[in-house]
Amino acid sequence: MPSKLDAPPANTAATAPDPPSRPASSARRGTAVAILLAALAVAVFASLAIGTKNLALSDVFAALGGSREGDAVVVRDLRVPRTLLGLLVGLALGVAGAVAQDITRNPLGDPGLIGVSAGGAFGVAASIGLLGLTSPYEYVWFAFLGGALAGLVAYLVGGTGYGGATPAKLALAGAAVTALLEAFTSALVLLDVRTLDQYRFWAVGSLAGRDTDLGMRLLPFVAVGLVLALALGGRLNALALGDDLASTLGTRVKTTRILGAVAVILLTGSAVAAAGPITFVGLVVPHIVRAFTGPDARWLIPCSGLAGATLTLGSDVVGRVVARPGELEVGVVTAVLGAPFLIALVKRGKLKEHSR
Repeated sequence: MPSKLDAPPANTAATAPDPPSRPASSARRGTAVAILLAALAVAVFASLAIGTKNLALSDVFAALGGSREGDAVVVRDLRVPRTLLGLLVGLALGVAGAVAQDITRNPLGDPGLIGVSAGGAFGVAASIGLLGLTSPYEYVWFAFLGGALAGLVAYLVGGTGYGGATPAKLALAGAAVTALLEAFTSALVLLDVRTLDQYRFWAVGSLAGRDTDLGMRLLPFVAVGLVLALALGGRLNALALGDDLASTLGTRVKTTRILGAVAVILLTGSAVAAAGPITFVGLVVPHIVRAFTGPDARWLIPCSGLAGATLTLGSDVVGRVVARPGELEVGVVTAVLGAPFLIALVKRGKLKEHSR
């Protein structure tokens, strides 16, 4: 007669266990969320108040309340759209980075790991050089389409052969697709001066010159990607234990990786289409957040979104301050801030295999 110890655990497929590492306490996680929300609020108000001309918070509140006097037009027509776009892009990149690192179990995983950023760049270069498009509202969809197709190709290539889409194969396939598309993009921009002139302003990554309509067009794609990423939190926790153990616990490993890749493609494609390839946000943010929330994806993913939005807006504000009366694009600032952080991670030996 079998004993109770021989009975299989109940409902293992429904709830995945937390990863086998020291979990962060609920109080610590709650504190981290509160700090992130406060930092994001500060970044939002700084983005609205700081620029070529600094404004008092009273002027910002008056503009948001409907005032049309003084500098209210600057706030409503220029800074509010830019701030909202920064929130959308940073949120998408932060979440995409966390999901990319989980599905590939790669500490260097970022939204461009499976070729999405390179695909978006190629889509823009092709639409300008081959189709003669000149407006961001025209080539933004080619950036999104190029990123989605590149991510799909990388996943299909990485999923062929024995073992399916393993983390190592996904990373190698993404690197190959990225290298190929970067070569094609370079050929397009070097053969045509007009294409180079237009492409180089987009490629550096910037929030300037966009309005609310652009973000609203891409919002549905970001929303679907966010919902999908948040819904995968429990499955990603199981996936971090290893493919064999995750399958034993009832997680469909292949399906989880496919859905995770779809979320990364939607989020990264939207962010790249809206603001260009902003680097290091998706790579750096999950490492910072993981130190406070622990590796649990159910906390890591939403907190990475908050931190990504804060970093993007904060970098944009820094870019306006350090180069007055001009400004540095946000992609330049995130690269300057992110590179030393990555070097510090390497020196401290934190970049180990992402197996939790």
